[in-house]
Amino acid sequence: MAGSSRVFAARMSGLVVFGPDGQSIGKVRDVVAGLRKDRHPPRVLGIVVEVATHRRIFVPMLRVTGIESNAVLLSTGSVNMRRFHQRPNEVLVLGQLLDARVTLLPSGRSAVLVDAALEQQRNREWQLGKVAVHVRSGPLGRKGPIQVLAWDQVAGPATAQLTEQPQEVNELLGVLDEMRAVDVASALHDLPEKRRYEVAEALDDERLADVVEELPEEDQKDLVAHLDEDRVADLLEAMNPDDAADLLAELTEPDKERLLNLMAPEESEPVKRLLAYSADTAGGLMTSDPVVLAPDATVAEALARVRNAELPVALASMVFVCRPPSETPTGPYLGCVHIQRLLREPPSNLVAGAVDTDLASLPTGAKLAEITRYFAAYNLVCGPVLDDQEHLLGAVTVDDVVDHLLPENWREGGLPDAGTPDFEPETDGEHA
Repeated sequence: MAGSSRVFAARMSGLVVFGPDGQSIGKVRDVVAGLRKDRHPPRVLGIVVEVATHRRIFVPMLRVTGIESNAVLLSTGSVNMRRFHQRPNEVLVLGQLLDARVTLLPSGRSAVLVDAALEQQRNREWQLGKVAVHVRSGPLGRKGPIQVLAWDQVAGPATAQLTEQPQEVNELLGVLDEMRAVDVASALHDLPEKRRYEVAEALDDERLADVVEELPEEDQKDLVAHLDEDRVADLLEAMNPDDAADLLAELTEPDKERLLNLMAPEESEPVKRLLAYSADTAGGLMTSDPVVLAPDATVAEALARVRNAELPVALASMVFVCRPPSETPTGPYLGCVHIQRLLREPPSNLVAGAVDTDLASLPTGAKLAEITRYFAAYNLVCGPVLDDQEHLLGAVTVDDVVDHLLPENWREGGLPDAGTPDFEPETDGEHA
């Protein structure tokens, strides 16, 4: 047996999973255990692994030959590529057990479960033998130091508590905080509904907006229906205008109008403009927040704008030069400057001297096929959208084009698994 025979579940999150030949299969996203009615420790059934296409699959613990500090090793590179679906008798250790309330025995004191240790037994099976808990102390219920106890030294959590009673999310948020928004979205999609709502309610508006933009449409609408309207309005304000418009377009007209009225006018106006266009046209695909500069701006100013870490990569590839006003719809459009050109120019030079005036633009009514040919012909990842009066309305980015070329449910089902491990039916009784 390579690696450790005891490891805490929270430390496994994000570990790379390797086959016996060193082939990377994916990353650990959770641990699956089966709660028992007696006081015996729960049996660890397997791990949830996220493969390259963001699909989450189940790998039985019998396939695991080692858990090391930076990797999980499997006995085979062939795994079942069917998407993981949680069964009624299963619990997600990170997604559900963390933050659960337990009672210490025999004192009866209340505590919060913050981690659980996987321990391998002599028969090679794994179980949750130990738990780390914060003991509540003092009249205000403040948390004391962490204690590590045997599973039979605590009462709970019961399945009913995990599926029905409110639960904290502090420890789970700590795990999710290390993940990209698209990975958090994948985690939320696979969490039970109750837990998904608890996490969404606890995330701040900016973080939740980033995550919601990566969720499948059905999950987006489900969260909107669950959250109160003021919170949804705040969420829409924090989202990119094009993503907010896409989400609102899926709602009924009364719901759409009510939410738009709750948003601040300066936030709702660009969204309303985008909603006026068909979703499969340049007007419907564009974002109204590209990088716009006046002709007297310097190259140094342009580079400072595209250096913004919150700016999407595709939008950072190009700046647009326009007469005032600089907010879309802008004054007369003069042209664009590619980031490669900016990097070759002295910082003190004006962007007006580096403008590309020959690049064709997109009309608002351009259809998806026309937009695709445009990007392919000019080798672009971002392109300007102009109105009939040559005012810049926004920019289409290649990620939005690809998003609309893929099947509607691609976020939920993942992509074809070219280059991933071969499909192999389960033979050890787990998730067959």
